[in-house]
Amino acid sequence: MNLLRKQSPFFPSLVDEFVNKDWNIELPSLSTTLPAVNIIEKEKEYKIELAVPGMRKDHFEIEMEEGILSISANRDEEKTSEKGKFTRREFSYNSFRRSFTIPESVDPAKIDANYAKGVLFISLPKRKEALPQPKKLISIR
Repeated sequence: MNLLRKQSPFFPSLVDEFVNKDWNIELPSLSTTLPAVNIIEKEKEYKIELAVPGMRKDHFEIEMEEGILSISANRDEEKTSEKGKFTRREFSYNSFRRSFTIPESVDPAKIDANYAKGVLFISLPKRKEALPQPKKLISIR
């Protein structure tokens, strides 16, 4: 599977550092925070695991269109009133979108997802035709 990366987080992070650190101005984060991902290929399926703590399953939207699996989450930033002033704030539970090119061997009708303990698990079963076939002995006539 190929991961399609659409944005470089390097430049926005520099801008965010400059604005928030040097001028101490409260602006929404400009950096792109993408959750870490594990992709595992097994004999009968692919597994995708995304580390997304602090979310609920209703925050996620998973779509499959033209061989591209897109995973997105939308969560409004919560305003909290805390005593003290942050000198640095890196915890982020903002929105994200990750896209993956899915091989033709995956059966899109059987894709399944589960969210538990801060990890989104997606199962992508392979089509029956793509599964390894047992060894077949051919008799000679």
